[in-house]
Amino acid sequence: MITVNGLHKKFGKNSVLKGIDLKIERPGIYAILGPNGSGKTTVIKSILGMVLPSGGQIEVFGQNISKRWKYRRELNYLPQIANFPGNLKVAELLNMIKDLRRMPSEEEHLIELFGLQPFLKSKLANLSGGTKQKVNIVITLMFDGQLLILDEPTTGLDPAALIVLKRIIKDEKAKGKVILITTHIMEFVEEMADEIVYLLEGKIYFQGTIKELTKRTNQSDFQHAIAEISTSQHA
Repeated sequence: MITVNGLHKKFGKNSVLKGIDLKIERPGIYAILGPNGSGKTTVIKSILGMVLPSGGQIEVFGQNISKRWKYRRELNYLPQIANFPGNLKVAELLNMIKDLRRMPSEEEHLIELFGLQPFLKSKLANLSGGTKQKVNIVITLMFDGQLLILDEPTTGLDPAALIVLKRIIKDEKAKGKVILITTHIMEFVEEMADEIVYLLEGKIYFQGTIKELTKRTNQSDFQHAIAEISTSQHA
């Protein structure tokens, strides 16, 4: 479903990705992890076509994405920070996105799940951070794409909304989709992820299950395994 071969990216003299090879062949939830500056965002944006690699190839759904864009119709992306004009009302934003994508949408069900009905006539500038995040999640999930990329999806969510989000992600996985998630919340990863992909200094340090990682690092649990990786890189 996603194949990355020899991916390199330089920004000026700074080499951010150093020959990444990544293969995701089956549906599931994949957590893309690593410290700040490890290359997580660059990998994600390369898959999205927002960053042009300095070298290497990326295939999505068996198609080389170089100079192509139609594959993005099957891709739904939640950015870490989504900036929309503050004077837009929530309903206006939803309608604008639907007009742009011109695909069947299921926003009404999501609006109900996240309790957004009272905010549909509110301007975005007047919403709390958590409510804005719920709106962003609705925009991301209202279209039926086969690949979901969620960058820090839990930011600002209250416990009830977090439960809803987890249930939706699991439902999307059950439909045979690939979900890529970046997050710093290790409890969320431990509960949700089928596999993790851990990046260090522009390379993939580990890809596999949490059980495999704890065995490799000789740690009793996931959080200690992550801590072991983080400390060992500075040793």
